[in-house]
Amino acid sequence: MALWLNEENVRAVLSPLELIEVMERALADFSAGRVAQPVRTAIEAAERSFFAVMPALYRAQGVMGAKLVTVFPGNASRGKHTHLAAIALFDPDDGEMLALLDGRYITEARTAAASAVSVKYLARVEARTLAILGSGVQAASHYDALRTVRAFEEVRVWSPTAAHREQFAAARADTRATASAAEAVQGADVVVVATSSVTPAIESAWVKDGAHVIAIGACRPSQREVDPALVARATLVVDSRAAALVESGDVVQTIAEGRITAERVRAELGEIVEGVRAGRRSADEVTLFKSLGLAVEDIAAAAVAYRRAREAGLGEKFS
Repeated sequence: MALWLNEENVRAVLSPLELIEVMERALADFSAGRVAQPVRTAIEAAERSFFAVMPALYRAQGVMGAKLVTVFPGNASRGKHTHLAAIALFDPDDGEMLALLDGRYITEARTAAASAVSVKYLARVEARTLAILGSGVQAASHYDALRTVRAFEEVRVWSPTAAHREQFAAARADTRATASAAEAVQGADVVVVATSSVTPAIESAWVKDGAHVIAIGACRPSQREVDPALVARATLVVDSRAAALVESGDVVQTIAEGRITAERVRAELGEIVEGVRAGRRSADEVTLFKSLGLAVEDIAAAAVAYRRAREAGLGEKFS
């Protein structure tokens, strides 16, 4: 019988620190060709809203599955999550269904864990100042995850709604809200763009030499969240070349404008983890990790949650 795990069950068994290690391995396996995974299929449901299917076969972890995910930015005004998902896991040997998991928290946590891997390999070791653009779910998960891989002494947060950024900062002793995005970014060692913006939320002029920038939104070719001048200036690292060249507006549009070529993508993050591509090469280099999110990240995280839940006797069986 298969196991149903709700969000509470998933939260109870997934360790954020362990998840960073899981994402590091999954990214490396993906880039080494040890994962079978197509670029996600997406259907536009409404303006800025879509439904996507993300399948993967991950034999190294003995699992295959798919995430069904919806992205509806308008949900924020309804008091609902903007990203909702379900993940189905199957046995790769006989096709038997193993589990069905709520995927909302997995999406939140694995995204931040993958970003933490990028900080581990691309941010300067002495990075001490973190800037976060955004104050929602991803801002909070990135605050937690990134502080496990670098000893940040100062965190700055900005979001368009003053009350939201003030509330975010008030809940964290080392964090202060800023009056503008520029104020948050200027002088920061690591910058996370965690907004729902579909137009650039960060300008190249704000970013100091040696900074590491993480962009986790704008996952459709018509959307952008990063100043194209910054895309052209930075060393560009992605989670998937294939996906970035068709899904990421930050990459697709910057190429179409003639600012960069496809060869400007230096590496997939997994290639850097594997050691087949170089990570940061100098203290002054600006690095940009464009994260679109991979099915293997979801499947790997769900597999860990499934195994831990079985050991703990959590979840409900169904057939």
